[in-house]
Amino acid sequence: MEKDYGIIDSVEKLETALSELKAAQEIFSTYTQEQVDKIFFEAAMAANQQRIPLAKLAVEETGMGVVEDKVIKNHYAAEYIYNKYKDYKTCGVVEEDPAYGIKKVAEPIGVIAAVIPTTNPTSTAIFKTLIALKTRNAIIISPHPRAKNSTIAAAKIVLEAAVKAGAPEGIIRWIDVPSLDMTNLVMRESDIILATGGPGMVKAAYSSGKPALGVGAGNTPAIIDESADLILAVNSIIHSKTFDNGMICASEQSVIVDSKVYTKVKKEFKDRGCYFLKDDEIEKVRKTILINGALNAKIVGQSAYNIAKLAKVKVPEATKILIGEVESVELSEEFAHEKLSPVLAMYKSKNFADALNKAERLIADGGYGHTSSLYVNALTETDKIAEFGERMKTCRILINTPSSHGGIGDLYNFKLNPSLTLGCGSWGGNSVSENVGVKHLLNIKTVAERRQNMLWFRTPAKVYIKKGCLPVALDELKTYYNKKKAFIVTDSFLFENGFTKPISDKLDEMGIIHQTFSNVAPDPTLACAKEGAQQMKEFKPDTIIAIGGGSAMDAAKIMWVLYEHPDVDFLDMAMRFCDIRKRIYTFPKMGEKAFFVAIPTSAGTGSEVTPFAVITDEVSGVKYPLADYELLPNMAIVDADMHMSAPKGLTSASGIDAVSHDLEAIASMMATDYTDGIALQSLKMIFDYLPRAYDNGPNDPEAREKMANAATMAGMAFANAFLGVCHSMAHKLGAFYHIPHGVANALMLDEVLLFNAKEVPTKMGTFSQYDHPHTLARYAMVADYLGLGGKDDEAKLKNLIKAIDELKVKIGIKKTIADYGIDEKEFLARLDEMSEQAFDDQCTGANPRYPLISEIKQMYLNAYYGTHEEV
Repeated sequence: MEKDYGIIDSVEKLETALSELKAAQEIFSTYTQEQVDKIFFEAAMAANQQRIPLAKLAVEETGMGVVEDKVIKNHYAAEYIYNKYKDYKTCGVVEEDPAYGIKKVAEPIGVIAAVIPTTNPTSTAIFKTLIALKTRNAIIISPHPRAKNSTIAAAKIVLEAAVKAGAPEGIIRWIDVPSLDMTNLVMRESDIILATGGPGMVKAAYSSGKPALGVGAGNTPAIIDESADLILAVNSIIHSKTFDNGMICASEQSVIVDSKVYTKVKKEFKDRGCYFLKDDEIEKVRKTILINGALNAKIVGQSAYNIAKLAKVKVPEATKILIGEVESVELSEEFAHEKLSPVLAMYKSKNFADALNKAERLIADGGYGHTSSLYVNALTETDKIAEFGERMKTCRILINTPSSHGGIGDLYNFKLNPSLTLGCGSWGGNSVSENVGVKHLLNIKTVAERRQNMLWFRTPAKVYIKKGCLPVALDELKTYYNKKKAFIVTDSFLFENGFTKPISDKLDEMGIIHQTFSNVAPDPTLACAKEGAQQMKEFKPDTIIAIGGGSAMDAAKIMWVLYEHPDVDFLDMAMRFCDIRKRIYTFPKMGEKAFFVAIPTSAGTGSEVTPFAVITDEVSGVKYPLADYELLPNMAIVDADMHMSAPKGLTSASGIDAVSHDLEAIASMMATDYTDGIALQSLKMIFDYLPRAYDNGPNDPEAREKMANAATMAGMAFANAFLGVCHSMAHKLGAFYHIPHGVANALMLDEVLLFNAKEVPTKMGTFSQYDHPHTLARYAMVADYLGLGGKDDEAKLKNLIKAIDELKVKIGIKKTIADYGIDEKEFLARLDEMSEQAFDDQCTGANPRYPLISEIKQMYLNAYYGTHEEV
């Protein structure tokens, strides 16, 4: 039963609530840093867990924005804010310099009044409540009347998690029936105001007589200099301007293009799905942007197609942005205003000086203090960057960065603090000039250039290869590591058919005591892992040896975690993350009790060299792919002698799984030269040797050994580049219908290649290395490496898909999901649930094309029926 927090729907009830809130804050102010950090962690985890339901609720209630983008906002508000502030000291002494006798002590302010906008009703609520909890403040929320249900839902989630973690009851409250009178009362009675909303609301906050941290309006101009990388510039602007249908206040409102590159820029916008309005259409849209001199609320957060429809302008339904080519930068030009929608003004500048003049004027027309953006060659045109930074009266000056994502910080730059409240300094009538909830007497300008993430290449410390290498490699357990007790994890088939005997015999020879767990099922469950971990606890091994395919190794990895950290929360480990280095949950340190050895008996999963494990919750039926480099085995032994008798079905499923690993690693936004080289060579070996291994089995030891190596190489590639939406969909297809994992990947592979190869995708992946859609060229590179031919990239993609389909026929893979006996009625009934779970799968994040749930659904339908309806 949902807890009753007491409805606040009158001034009298609000006055009582404020009194109770102040009492709760007095108690909270006595908490230690350890207590606060626990509350902050649990609240962030809870908000992160509910990112999809909250996104759906926000769009359903307001009719604005894009569910999938609001998921990112909610995820960002929980994960990035937690990651930024998790180690910040906010209680007691936070800074001390004994030499100078300086000590800084943190004390909470008291009660925060938080005004939440309709444009970001859940993410802003998450952001403000988390910041309040981290600083031991109480907070009362005044939601926008048109978004009150979603805002309150977000606040409830954070409050319940905070109280469960030890926070005082009622430390977060909200107005259930918002009104101007009650909002004004909240602002008058609070100790500080966090105001995010329209200019009138922010002005009221500053007029309340209480300290206020408000934000100004955004009217971001983006200059594209003649020296800029035009593909990066245009695609970054599209990515930003279409994000949540342009509702982030930092998003570009105007683009100013040097005349020398104007034609090329216009073509790139057109080629990427933007629509340039004709003269009569510009006039129609002008009259739709503003109504009686104010922004038309009907266009806010709507798609370009719907706005055009409102203006009685006919455009393609897939149009990304409506672009009006205009000349005036004065307020009399409707396109020169903030539009909070995918509508963009485009100006031609004579030169850089003219571009700066236009940008200054546009900022003065309603964007003072907010954000400005410049696309330029950052290596050769440092003088232009300096001049731009000098002249723009904005507190965020972004270089080569999509302004929506760049302005909120920590996505495309890593020293601009993550925030959903962007101060505009005195220029915008604000008391803060940066992305943090503190007051400043100075305007601080931050020049933040786009930067790329550090990448990596990680493998087990030791990987032994070559047919017959097993006993030699195992010698090290005694001679090098002096191990005494080994716990073998495998499945019943391998155990009963003697596959573990070479290992147990070698352990006996070395005097290493051993015990075997052989109860691993093809889709290992959490219950199985707990059973194995309990046996480990009793046996107390110093070595774990996983023998088998992905199932045995995955189960062994989870047992390893539960053995070394019995109190770990599995759902915490399974929590999704945007960036593995910024995840809210810190994976426990592994290897303190046991050394992990992985010995594959099939060529496909690559689990012996990856930091991943897939496990099924037998209660909910959900299949969780866990990912963390703590799960990386210490040693991998790839001995083809262990692969010789693999049956045809396993050879087929595991081999095609390795194909999907290579192709997803190559397409991944996190691909590197290191992973490309390994993946390409692995693919070549698979195409050459998988049919032979399938047809001849143990009679072709060369093919078996080549496939063993190719699968491990594919594992190394995706262990570092990560996977994509093919695996996301395959995980759920397997969980829902028990289709073997490799086969599930094979069924989705064609659809994913066509999906990712689109040059004008609905959504581009969000990763700073990934500057424009180019996966088609990546697939063409694969076709070239395999010698498949083709006159252009499109033809090469077709030849690659044809080659994959021919390979699938050779190894007995059926064409469609339906061919595997999946009932159509049941499939359609569960399709929505399966599509949403696939969208939320950890693998989705690295995909080069960010999928909408509806697009995943269509790919499933195509794969079920064997059609190729465009997605």
